Amino acid sequence: MSEVTPSKARLIVRKAAVRPDLVVDTVILDHAARAQAHAHLTTAGGLSVDLALERALGLEDGDALKLEDGRLVGVRAAEEALLEVRAGSPARLLRLAWQLGGEHVPAEVGPDALYVPARAAELVRGAGCTATPVQRPFKPEKAAHDHSQCGHDHHGHDHHHDHAHQPAGHDHAGHDDHGHQQHAHDHKHDHGHDHKHDHGHDHAHGGCGHDHRHEH
Repeated sequence: MSEVTPSKARLIVRKAAVRPDLVVDTVILDHAARAQAHAHLTTAGGLSVDLALERALGLEDGDALKLEDGRLVGVRAAEEALLEVRAGSPARLLRLAWQLGGEHVPAEVGPDALYVPARAAELVRGAGCTATPVQRPFKPEKAAHDHSQCGHDHHGHDHHHDHAHQPAGHDHAGHDDHGHQQHAHDHKHDHGHDHKHDHGHDHAHGGCGHDHRHEH
């Protein structure tokens, strides 16, 4: 019996752009698996999928992987062993969140609680907060500079933006033509000596810092 060749998934379709009619299967992944760029996945229906992104973009619950034939595989966040962290005051919880960030511990922010991996238990206790073990999908906050949630296909975050820069209204071709009044000086001196006329025209073009001195 020949082995079935895994389907390749090189594109992420974000949740806002997923077409339900194209979703043919679902894959359930924990937070660590959703952060990978390359992995061999098996869907709930038994389909083999090779994840082959150019770089890790972070899959989220509700996103989809786009296969080479156009079909979509929905992504669902798996339940994980977490700590539900609460504190006696918002300030204490905020202080803990700051400490977690300093230690690069991922955290999900809820209305009145933080959700963190179980390995952060010691840090939580040291901050004077209470921790309750829970099982739930883990959806930690993303970094402020992360722009991956754009609602469209991502091919390793390869975006092509064509910017048309309009001319600034004048042509600096070798700093010869500035659109100013031409100085038609016709100096025909046959006296055998050199007449050097320094007109010293300083043209300030919008603060561009060019000193255009014309010497004749």
